[in-house]
Amino acid sequence: MERVILHSDMNNCYASIELLHHPELRGHPVAVGGDPEARHGIVLAKDQLAKKAGVKTGMALWQAQQVCPGIIFVPPHMDLYLRFSRLAHEIYADYTDLQEPFGLDECWLDVTASHSYKGDGMKIAKEINSRIKSELGVTVSIGVSWNKIFAKLGSDYKKPDAITEISKDNFRQIVWPLPVGDLLYVGSATRRKLNHCGICTIGDLAQTEPELLKKWLGKMGLVLYMFANGQDQTPVSQEDYHAPIKSIGNSTTTPRDLETETDVKIIVYALAESVSARLRENNFKGQVIELSVRDNELYSFTRQHKIASPTDLTSEIAENAMELFRNNYRWEKPIRSVGVRACDLVQANCPVQLDLFQNEERRERLHKMDVAVDVIRRRFGYASIQRGMMYQDRLLSNLNAKEDHTVHPHGYFEAGNRTGVNVMC
Repeated sequence: MERVILHSDMNNCYASIELLHHPELRGHPVAVGGDPEARHGIVLAKDQLAKKAGVKTGMALWQAQQVCPGIIFVPPHMDLYLRFSRLAHEIYADYTDLQEPFGLDECWLDVTASHSYKGDGMKIAKEINSRIKSELGVTVSIGVSWNKIFAKLGSDYKKPDAITEISKDNFRQIVWPLPVGDLLYVGSATRRKLNHCGICTIGDLAQTEPELLKKWLGKMGLVLYMFANGQDQTPVSQEDYHAPIKSIGNSTTTPRDLETETDVKIIVYALAESVSARLRENNFKGQVIELSVRDNELYSFTRQHKIASPTDLTSEIAENAMELFRNNYRWEKPIRSVGVRACDLVQANCPVQLDLFQNEERRERLHKMDVAVDVIRRRFGYASIQRGMMYQDRLLSNLNAKEDHTVHPHGYFEAGNRTGVNVMC
């Protein structure tokens, strides 16, 4: 039986969710981004009105204001977007357990096994589209095809709120005329290289000799040749314990230069509290802790450390970050910026091998303490409960890092697809 693959993409995800919670902003161009008053940040997402005015994702806020003077910026609420992502996956689960997230707002679904009792791919896509709209209040565009690459091209083909089927009968008419840059993993540098070689459309790429592509782009040239010809056979990963994002992190430019280890510890704990709180809110744990440091002359470094067991504990995240700091920083200059991240995320209920050298009873007590702090802060505000060390420097400790956070989506080849690509000529 031929595979039936869907790719579902929430339209203007972040902006659409913000408009649900701020209906008074409807009718105005809206973008989700940083703080325009502080004159920093970029556009993370925009609504249709801002898009029509020329606002682009990744644009600096001041540039977006120049392009669209009436634009309204709202700060990102990533935990809210994660909740909508989970709700969408609950809907997808009614049709298949073969779900592979591609960031928060996109997901591949293999509904081949549902064909006999749920209907064909188009019927299932229409049902999912309708349910997302009625149950979540946002819209999705869905691509239907026999492989993941064309399914994604289908979801991108018409937006918003559209369904496009790309079949073996019509893909040459739909896919091949598209710009080669629309193909997954043809970035700006690859696109320029292909254009220089006279390859401007996906059809041009599909009809180029594979050996030439290999000569120009290495093995990736053969992968792109397969993508363009619909020969991608990579499976949709089964729903498992991996999170739809690969990391959650915070970084901050400090209100004054950090000159002692105590200064650094205050900032690291403030950042770790934010990271661990959001891990718990979204039922994730991190298997890798990452620290980034930049001094006051802009020299920077980033270091990672894999830990024995996945964690969402503030103390474990902070202590591992401090260990990375002590092992890697020599205090040649004062510090201006610090970042802490939990990476390689798994679901909180992921089964793990117990470690004989870890005190699981103590870890459970620490978890309950962190949860109690979460509850108190939700009810009475961030400053209602503080660690003792924070009183050593009120300027540094006056940081509610949870309001300014970063998540990082998975890439296509990070989801187990690299090994599934069989390059053939």
